[in-house]
Amino acid sequence: MTVSPGSAADGLSKAQLAHQWIRSRISDGTYSPGYRLVLGQIARELDVSAVPVREAIRLLEAEGLVTFERNIGAQVAMLDATEYVHTMQTLSLVEGYATALSAPVLDADTLERARRINAEMADCLDHFDPVSFTRLNLEFHSTLFEACPNPHLLDLVHRGWSRLSALRDSIFSFVPGRAHESVAEHTALLDLIENGADALQVELAARNHRLGTLDAFLTRQKSPSAP
Repeated sequence: MTVSPGSAADGLSKAQLAHQWIRSRISDGTYSPGYRLVLGQIARELDVSAVPVREAIRLLEAEGLVTFERNIGAQVAMLDATEYVHTMQTLSLVEGYATALSAPVLDADTLERARRINAEMADCLDHFDPVSFTRLNLEFHSTLFEACPNPHLLDLVHRGWSRLSALRDSIFSFVPGRAHESVAEHTALLDLIENGADALQVELAARNHRLGTLDAFLTRQKSPSAP
């Protein structure tokens, strides 16, 4: 890939393009937790100097996706159990509220798209693929919260999902039984929105849905057979 001025037709700088490029590789698992980010190597792949790559890595560090250690350098952040718990607790609050604020402006086409995505998730249950399921899960929730009129709140939601993406493996591979409950809860959340439920009902449903996954994770952590 060459990041040239001509490739930034959409107005993105070289640093922003490098940021997107590295971030996408963290999200899809190409750069797994602990992977060393060598500036020179990435710069050569992007055909840019080390300066925009260094700036991109600083942005990723601010997002919590990259850490920097003396004598080691930049590497993809490890998301431990404690960090996961804190992220999910925070995300349950901000995403729940963002979904509630979005609900009144979601039209019939948007809600139908969300139902189609959830139907795809249901189809995944028979031959479970946790990576595909997680991708669809983000698509589903994005459909519901992206219309949030509060940009600061939406930024917090995006940051939470970015931290979760630092996990190479889907959380559903750790608690696969949670996937069936998740699909059912999606349906219930959509029913609330379509029926014009009040904002608090929608917020609590979205929040408790997120906390349900966290509870399943914590229960699995306490299991004697857990790794």
